[in-house]
Amino acid sequence: MLPRTTERSPLTQPTAADVVLQFVNTHPAGPHRLAERFESAQTMHAWLLENAMTSQTTRVTEADAATARELRGALITVLLAHSGDKDVTPEVLTQAEEHLRDAASRYPLVTVISASGASLVTAQTGVHGLFGTVLANATELAQAGVWDRLRACRHQPCHFCFFDRTRNSSAVYCGPKCGSRASMRAYRQRKKDLAATTPT
Repeated sequence: MLPRTTERSPLTQPTAADVVLQFVNTHPAGPHRLAERFESAQTMHAWLLENAMTSQTTRVTEADAATARELRGALITVLLAHSGDKDVTPEVLTQAEEHLRDAASRYPLVTVISASGASLVTAQTGVHGLFGTVLANATELAQAGVWDRLRACRHQPCHFCFFDRTRNSSAVYCGPKCGSRASMRAYRQRKKDLAATTPT
């Protein structure tokens, strides 16, 4: 059976997904093996500048970088659950969801209502505003019914996050390479298990 990937997808990736993915894919994994972007206050500030999310005068602390890593980790856990990753146990998922609820209380959102509709925006500025913006966009995806299409690649150690645009919402790997590697790993594990149970 061919690995399920995001190839040949018919759906358009929402702008809200772009925002969340830009944040979660700062971890040192994925197909390009990028460096950790939230390793320190300095690297996080550089990332914010690169993405036009702040100014040179914005203050970023080591606590901000640590908070960003924790928020990102909780989000990736949820996205792995969307991919059906067997390592995300109910206990692990509950911890991540509790962390996200706590974050929502610390980075509140406000409702902006206009004649054309309503949206959630962050009530804060600076780094805390970034965290609120990520949560607001995750909420927008949920309201649009596509939150579960935001996923993290099941292949270890990739966990690169993506929007599943397949027609039947079946992608669990970020691309064919990870899908093939995961299939090969599963095949080798089956052979190993069989050899262990076969009498000599």
